[in-house]
Amino acid sequence: YVVGHEVGHHVQTLLGTSEFVRGLQQSAGSQAEANELQVLMELQADCYAGVWAHHANATGQILEPGDVGEGLAAAAAIGDDRIMQRAGREATPESFTHGSAEQRQQWLETGRQTGTVEACETFAAAGLR
Repeated sequence: YVVGHEVGHHVQTLLGTSEFVRGLQQSAGSQAEANELQVLMELQADCYAGVWAHHANATGQILEPGDVGEGLAAAAAIGDDRIMQRAGREATPESFTHGSAEQRQQWLETGRQTGTVEACETFAAAGLR
């Protein structure tokens, strides 16, 4: 999951998404708005990881029993809400930079189930494209 997520960020660079988000963040009216944009980028990378898993398994049957569950558990474990709670802090969505556990799982699973990059338009879902 983590490797797929990082490859997703590389795909975002190749597609110009990273540059698009940086431009929007520079003109954001607040840190909370800039954070929201970062969350959308992170969730899209999660979705791209799911797309990779979909196709890797379809072509090479590389996923073993339990791999999907472990990936979803990893996505949840690194949700901003879970990280803040483990640190003894209240989860404040406006300070999130990677998304909640639920969001991360949702977008990873969206990519895995659909297998399409088009399904990963977190920015369109938020009305930004």
